Amino acid sequence: MEKIDLKKQYNNLYKASAKKPEIVTVPTLKYLMVDGYGDPNNSKMFQDAIEALYSVSYTVKFMYKKREDSIDYGVMPLEGLWWTDDMNHFSMENKGDWKWTLMILQPDFITVEDIETAKINAAKKKNLPLLNSLRLEDMTEGYCAQILYIGPYNEEPPTIVALHKFIKDNGYSLCGKHREIYLSDMRRTAPEKLKTIIRQPIFKKYIINN
Repeated sequence: MEKIDLKKQYNNLYKASAKKPEIVTVPTLKYLMVDGYGDPNNSKMFQDAIEALYSVSYTVKFMYKKREDSIDYGVMPLEGLWWTDDMNHFSMENKGDWKWTLMILQPDFITVEDIETAKINAAKKKNLPLLNSLRLEDMTEGYCAQILYIGPYNEEPPTIVALHKFIKDNGYSLCGKHREIYLSDMRRTAPEKLKTIIRQPIFKKYIINN
């Protein structure tokens, strides 16, 4: 049986320092995604999204593990993109206005057909309201700054501010959507021990002198 370790393959993207930010290059990767909105702390849609993502991700994993030319790999951590229509009004106090995309990285050999088969199989075992909202999509972030945050999600702002300062101090500008990678299982980990990679896409403006 062939075994693939995606965390090892993309080690620099799923391992970060809590002491100082770093700049990484994120290539085109394949994700199982679902969109939603509202406060994640009291949103049924948010919980349904997580359940659908993990159910299908594990179903696909076991489909490949049972094949004659079997491949085994670990299901990757949950990730999230967060934004509002007007980012000037994005705040921790108005979570009801938040929009989000939750996703889980998939091996590059996973196909749309695999996902559709996994949806059918997953639906036989459990009622998953957002099952048909899942999609498989390639995503390219390019240059990003990231840092590891340890602690409760609602206490992230100082770390985010520090990350944004690092970006500006190094001559970059922010672009794209705020991203979080949840290395800990939020259902089984004490809030003060939660580990989250906070990532922000960046770009640098170049001045050409004629």
